[in-house]
Amino acid sequence: MKITETGLPGVLLLTPAIFRDERGAFLETWNQRRMAEAGLPREWVQDNFSISRKNVIRGIHYQVVQPQGKLVRVAYGAVLDVAVDLRRASPAFGRHVAVELTAERGEMLWIPAGFGHGFAVLSEEAGFAYKVTDYYSPAGERTIVWNDPDLAIAWPIDSSAAIVSDKDAQGKRLRDAEVFA
Repeated sequence: MKITETGLPGVLLLTPAIFRDERGAFLETWNQRRMAEAGLPREWVQDNFSISRKNVIRGIHYQVVQPQGKLVRVAYGAVLDVAVDLRRASPAFGRHVAVELTAERGEMLWIPAGFGHGFAVLSEEAGFAYKVTDYYSPAGERTIVWNDPDLAIAWPIDSSAAIVSDKDAQGKRLRDAEVFA
């Protein structure tokens, strides 16, 4: 597995070796020893899976109570995955990194606690799998609006075509959001 630093401190792109032959393909999505060597958690509390159609944008989500680290990947399809640094004391506060993740390439993105997370579906449908380091906390969940001009995320979907939940559409702007110290 190749592990690469992204433009945000702590956010890592993991690219597994994929073994292909006439039968199909095999790749390792989790290896505790290798991930621990890279500084990722050894224990996870929950695995999640969402299915979304083209032009869906989910996020930007985070939890101020029970903050979650996330290891995300695409099981099928393609997404533009986004992590936003929400640690006010960080030199990278308010900056984001956007990475296209595809099932074909098998990449994963490690997003530590203290970051917001969102994604846009690029394929007709995408299955999105992620492991989290803490349980979902409805009381602690926060949302920054996906199209906050202060974040200037270059979503590859025209805003008139974006499919967004009511909760996500009503997210706060970064400047008004509760973030991490």
